[in-house]
Amino acid sequence: MRRQRNVKIVATLGPASSDKEMIRALFDAGADVFRLNMSHGEHADIGERHRIIREIEVETGRPIAILADLQGPKLRVGVFSNDHGEDLEVGQSFRLDLDDAPGDATRVQLPHREIFEALEAGSSLLVNDGKIRLKVEKCGSDFADCSVEVGGTISNRKGVNVPDVVLPLAALSDKDRKDLEFVCRLGVDWLALSFVQRPADVAEARELAQGRAAILSKIEKPAAVTAFDDILAVSDGIMVARGDLGVELPVQNVPPIQKRLIRKCRAAAKPVIVATQLLESMIESPVPTRAEVSDVAAAIYEGADAVMLSAESAAGSFPIEAVQTMNAVALEVESDPTYREVIEASRGGPKQSVADGIVSAAREIAETADIKVICCFSKSGKTASLVARERPRVPIIAMTSLIGTARRMALTWGLHCVKTSEVLRFKDAVVNAARAARTEGFAAPTDQLVVTAGVPFGQSGTTNILRVAPCDERLILPSDPE
Repeated sequence: MRRQRNVKIVATLGPASSDKEMIRALFDAGADVFRLNMSHGEHADIGERHRIIREIEVETGRPIAILADLQGPKLRVGVFSNDHGEDLEVGQSFRLDLDDAPGDATRVQLPHREIFEALEAGSSLLVNDGKIRLKVEKCGSDFADCSVEVGGTISNRKGVNVPDVVLPLAALSDKDRKDLEFVCRLGVDWLALSFVQRPADVAEARELAQGRAAILSKIEKPAAVTAFDDILAVSDGIMVARGDLGVELPVQNVPPIQKRLIRKCRAAAKPVIVATQLLESMIESPVPTRAEVSDVAAAIYEGADAVMLSAESAAGSFPIEAVQTMNAVALEVESDPTYREVIEASRGGPKQSVADGIVSAAREIAETADIKVICCFSKSGKTASLVARERPRVPIIAMTSLIGTARRMALTWGLHCVKTSEVLRFKDAVVNAARAARTEGFAAPTDQLVVTAGVPFGQSGTTNILRVAPCDERLILPSDPE
């Protein structure tokens, strides 16, 4: 199955999309990557969804990426005596403390001692996605006395954000560590880290993963935006998680940040996902709003590698329609001449290596001559990512002998991933590339393709050769060097 678009679609699985029939329908509708949200669902449920995806992968013959999203150190208040919660009025006093007694209209538990130790008078606390704003008037090691600046209803286990403090929280909770080990043993391809604040958070997860999954950092705190360059340097990919980011920062700050982060990721040749509320109304409606369609389109025009559905596909009433809508928007945007102008105008990034020069030349040749497809052999996925960074006008086939690499590359813009047999000679690589171009529907025997690879084979970071070749392998065998 060949996708007719370059941007990838990430679909979150949940109660509305947990059986094989629905997951297969989501894949057929356009989902390239499936997200397993570790904040919801037991390990048994997660394991079953993973098994189903791998079954579909075998049935379709297409590598499918699986992303496990760790919950992270989400702050939540305790419970209230009144199950319906309490209404907080502007100007009233409200206390947060460590006492596990049920809360009332004057106080509630916040079971995080380290937060109290980091707070200062004047700090802001945002509750329930920013609907309630508290200002710290006085605080100690086990309490914070606050005044209510923006009122509303506070109820059981609502989330708390502390926008103006770098929190002394471990990047991974005990739950996260258990979840990480479980999904790595399952064989997921990507680990998404929630509430990353510093590069050390990524290093901790990488040490635990031990190469079993690529690390994707979610940018959803002001501290992460400030330290973004350093976080990007140690991450394999990025998610612009606009939900909490839009709570902790003024909402008008989010679009410029999104644009800036996407450009930096592209320059670094690392995949970036735009997430949260892209088609929020489709949780309950079969038709999106015009603003939502524009939002999805904007992310694609900006050059994002992937756009993500959360509750729309996990718990909504119209999961298939949501994926179909994203697919339709992507096809329309990518067929727009303006899209090409925008994408090519933003082309850039450091070119410091032989591989950088090779992939740039491959794109130039493909766009100058009558070339149907670029085929790149990649052991780690790095070369394929460099080709994708160029955003060529012709399709890209990413070829690898490692199924794990093929799956991880399914998240990257424009890559049609093919698992191939191990090759020892460049001529064999060219033959395999020509065969893949024909069988995958990218070219006819009379067409030409560009092949990039590294010699000697089997070594990461050795991309050093480029060949323009016919798609008819009978013409390759007598003419190509060994």
